[in-house]
Amino acid sequence: MTRSPLALAALATVAIPGLDARDVRPAGSPGTDFDVAVVTDAERKRWAVRAPVHAAAGAALEAELALLGALAHHADTGALPFDVPRVAGSVPLEGGGRAVVHPVLRGSEVRLESLTGGPGLAAAIGRSVAAIHELPTSIVEDAGLASYDAQSYRERRLSEVDEAARTGKVPGTLLRRWEERLENVAWWRFRPTVVHGDLTASHVLTDGHLVTGVLGWGEAKVADPADDLAWLLVAAPSDAVESIMEAYQLRRTELKDPHLTDRALLAGELALARWLLFGVRTKQDDVVADAEEMLAELEAHVAEEQASEVEQDEPLEE
Repeated sequence: MTRSPLALAALATVAIPGLDARDVRPAGSPGTDFDVAVVTDAERKRWAVRAPVHAAAGAALEAELALLGALAHHADTGALPFDVPRVAGSVPLEGGGRAVVHPVLRGSEVRLESLTGGPGLAAAIGRSVAAIHELPTSIVEDAGLASYDAQSYRERRLSEVDEAARTGKVPGTLLRRWEERLENVAWWRFRPTVVHGDLTASHVLTDGHLVTGVLGWGEAKVADPADDLAWLLVAAPSDAVESIMEAYQLRRTELKDPHLTDRALLAGELALARWLLFGVRTKQDDVVADAEEMLAELEAHVAEEQASEVEQDEPLEE
């Protein structure tokens, strides 16, 4: 069910008795798992309202809520250098599930393309991701969220590639490339950590200098820390990536993972396969077409990369 901003504002007034809603604006992207709006009250305080649009989203929200309390504690103690949503109220929804309301976190979405190298925001992002990975894994396990060891997570990724291959829509060169990397056992000797699981620019808030908040914890799990770095390595400018990774490694304790970057780049490529599978499962032809286009672009990029490596390896003629 899709709810209008006005309907979400009405839910907010029920979830928080006494809330005097004066304005409401839609937030988020249409067609996602949640209807989201921002309500402004009489005191000009802003509240985010989220309502799941289907049962699976509702279940994910419940798991996220179980985790948020523990995350808030770690933010209060300084273990996390940013804030997280703090639920102020909820209201049952007709048909099951519930809508939740929390104060809007300070900051705006990070713009990766504007990141620069040095000790500024790029380094702050690296430290923030590392802080997530330093959290005790028990907070995820106690919330009933998924927990994987390195071997089972590698097998999970292999299963995804096999499923993507069965669609017949993934170029063979990419399938061989992914299988080769997934079967390289040396790459997959890592210590599982708490991972956010869905880090994107829209989930990381900043004041321009520091990370002020992180949203969207519904995919959190104990798994491969490389997954949380993939979006940065793929999309951020190269000088910013250097600062991110340097700050990340300095913030981590006992980090011995020589293939962390390799797996992060692979995770970025496999995200295209998951996007394809999402389109196939939900029978959304536009999503499938988008995924196929991006896979073709990746295949072309890989071919150029390999051709460049061959040229560099060829001996110079005397």
